[in-house]
Amino acid sequence: MKIIHDPQLLQSKLNQFEIDQIFHESDEVPYELRSYEPGELVLKEGEQMDALLLLVEGRVKITSSVQTGKVLLLRFCEPLAIMGDIELIQKVVVQSQVEAVQKTLCIGIPFEYIYEYAIHEPKFLMSLLTHVTYKLQTCTTASRVNLLASVENRFASYLMTTIHEKNEFGKEIRSTNTQEIADLIGTTSRHLNRVILKLTEQGVIAREKDTIHILDKKALQELSNGIRYE
Repeated sequence: MKIIHDPQLLQSKLNQFEIDQIFHESDEVPYELRSYEPGELVLKEGEQMDALLLLVEGRVKITSSVQTGKVLLLRFCEPLAIMGDIELIQKVVVQSQVEAVQKTLCIGIPFEYIYEYAIHEPKFLMSLLTHVTYKLQTCTTASRVNLLASVENRFASYLMTTIHEKNEFGKEIRSTNTQEIADLIGTTSRHLNRVILKLTEQGVIAREKDTIHILDKKALQELSNGIRYE
C-alpha cells in the first residue's frame, strides 16, 4: 500500500463520487488516498482495520476462507464500493480478504474520526446502510450460486464477471493456475478441467496455455443465467 499525496487527485475523486456530501460541509475530514498494485492485498482476513475504505478506482476481489483452508469467491467490487463497514460497526477484525486485481485507489477515512464525528450522522449512516444492504444482496447471490448452481454455471458466471465490456473482441482470462479458479468457485481442479474441455469442444471458449479465450459470449451468457459475482 502506498499513500498518494496528491490533493488535486484526491479532490477529483471526492467530487466524482460526491463523497463530501455524506459529511457536514464544515467538517475537515482527514481523507487519505491509498494506492494498491494488481495482486496486492488491500485487506487481510483476521487483521485489525484502521480506516473505512472507499474504492474510487480499479477493481478488487473479495474472498472468504473456509475450514478446509481454501478460499471461496464472494464478489468483485468496482467504484464506488465501501470496505470496512462491518468492521467499523461491529468492532471486529477484517472478515474477508480483499485483493486488488487492477491498479486500485481507495480513500481511507480513519475509524477514530468516524467514531468521534460521524457515527451518529444520518447522512453518513444512510450511505453506509445503502452499501451494506447491497453487499448483503450480492453475498446472498454468491451463496446461492456456490450452493445450488452447477460447476458449469459457476464457471460461466466467473468468466462473465471477470471479462470487461471494453474489450468486445479477443476477450481473454489469464490464469496460470486452474486450481485457484476451482477453489474460488468451490470445486476441484479435475472437475473444472472437465468443464473447460467440454466448453472448448462446444466452441464456447478456447484454452491456450495460461489463457482462456471467450469465443461465444452469448452461449456463456446463457450458461451463467445472468448471475455475476459482483
